[in-house]
Amino acid sequence: MICVSLEVSNVSDSLKKLKGLDLAELRLDKASLTGAEIKQLFSLPLDLIVTCRPGFLSEEDRKQYLLEAICYGAKYVDLEIESPVAFKQDIISLARNKGCLVILSYHNYQETPPAIELNRTVRKCFQEGADIAKIACQVNSGQDIISLFSLYGLEEAAAGKIISLGMGQKGKITRVAAPLLGAPFAYASFKPGSETAEGQLDRKSLKTILKYFEG
Repeated sequence: MICVSLEVSNVSDSLKKLKGLDLAELRLDKASLTGAEIKQLFSLPLDLIVTCRPGFLSEEDRKQYLLEAICYGAKYVDLEIESPVAFKQDIISLARNKGCLVILSYHNYQETPPAIELNRTVRKCFQEGADIAKIACQVNSGQDIISLFSLYGLEEAAAGKIISLGMGQKGKITRVAAPLLGAPFAYASFKPGSETAEGQLDRKSLKTILKYFEG
């Protein structure tokens, strides 16, 4: 399955883009939304991942966005594994009560750590309550790709509980291979030029490539 990643700024524009999609990630970190607008988005009858990365909004606003999205029907919430314990606990607790699945994610925008270190990070994600562990690292070499792919050999990967992908141009192959190796879904942009991460393919291109490999 393909998850289309959308950076929310204009709610009406986001609503138009969501039509016809099965799964989408709504990134709220650069948005200024009211509770009514969050309800409008996450009450839609489709599977949505709510994400609100740090660095743009205050921690208080970020947390409020995530909590409201969960209350209004988000299927998944994506939290950074590095987030403060109390921040994660409050959100994970509400997610459990609302039937929202938890993605705990690790991002490294400079490099891909060795496989053994990535393995430890995945273990930490599950220990802290993840339903899905997501690893996203900058790919600088072929060895980085091998390290990311090695996570699909873990037991949880067979149950669709691991997403391991690379960022940057050299990481594109990991985005194509992810669903073929066991990831529950692959991330793609809505169209060329609207990428939310470097190396992300657009949804139409990714769909065409996956159809070829899946026969």
